[in-house]
Amino acid sequence: MIFADPIFLLGLALVPWLALWRGRHGKAPALVFSTAERARRISRRRLASPGAILLSLRLVGVACLVVALARPQQVEATSEIEASGIDIVLAVDVSRSMEALDFTLAGEPADRLEVAKSVIDRFVESRPNDRIGLVAFAGRPYLVSPLTLDHDWLRQNLERTTIGLVEDGTAIGTALASSTSRLRDPEAKSRIVVLLTDGVNNAGKVDPETAAEAARALGVRVYTIAAGTNGEAPVPVTDAFGQRRIVRAKVEVDEATLERVAAMTGGKSYRATDTDSLERIYEEIDRLEKRPIVATKYERHEDLFAWALVPGLALLLVEGVLANTRLRRLP
Repeated sequence: MIFADPIFLLGLALVPWLALWRGRHGKAPALVFSTAERARRISRRRLASPGAILLSLRLVGVACLVVALARPQQVEATSEIEASGIDIVLAVDVSRSMEALDFTLAGEPADRLEVAKSVIDRFVESRPNDRIGLVAFAGRPYLVSPLTLDHDWLRQNLERTTIGLVEDGTAIGTALASSTSRLRDPEAKSRIVVLLTDGVNNAGKVDPETAAEAARALGVRVYTIAAGTNGEAPVPVTDAFGQRRIVRAKVEVDEATLERVAAMTGGKSYRATDTDSLERIYEEIDRLEKRPIVATKYERHEDLFAWALVPGLALLLVEGVLANTRLRRLP
């Protein structure tokens, strides 16, 4: 057992002080005996005087309240985990162009975002000892998850990440700046951003090169991934009659800018034209970023103050009731 606020335990010093004060200043008995001999005979028949009982109730009640104020707690679990010391923010494009069906999943055509989510999910699963965060972006960035070791929670939020989460557009620079801002822990041995996009920077207030300079200044390494096939890609559209159909649309991704961003920060730039190449890219990044250290993770504590608070209040209540009855007039 531990105490969350042990300073309050000093209040236990009040208990003997109250007992001493009561002994010196307590009221005289309300009954008057005709002789000292009769008083002695009556007192011998009592194991404890009513006054002593009331005082005991008060002192024990006060002691219980003091213990409750100190907030006793039971440590439910303390576990030591292996942590790599690497902080990773995954920045993922969720603009409309990520609906292009030029990738496959389980042998069936799939849009770029669904495939990216599947590959990223396995990447997160393979790195249980890293703190990983997730930023989705289109016309602006959106923090899906801060850096966390709770990868089950992170993967649940990844699954809920969809196209249309924010207004359309491709704010590569602003997304990189937002991702970098999440990597300010000086204790991290390595800080990286893995940014995946299939477009050209056309939104946001920060251009990619400026964001890359800020990342470099903070010691953040950036890996960039240009996703999508070359030329045209099948894209689902809804026509004037509300029917959904597939059309061929031109693919445009700014590989040159992504390469500069990666080079400026000491990272690496990749091009993923299909599911297999995307998987290989994340596997390579996984191999490149390994730095084992040991960290300690503490689980929650259970408060036990009620076990002292309730008896304390009950004892003081009983003492108050008895003190205002016939009992208070007895010696």
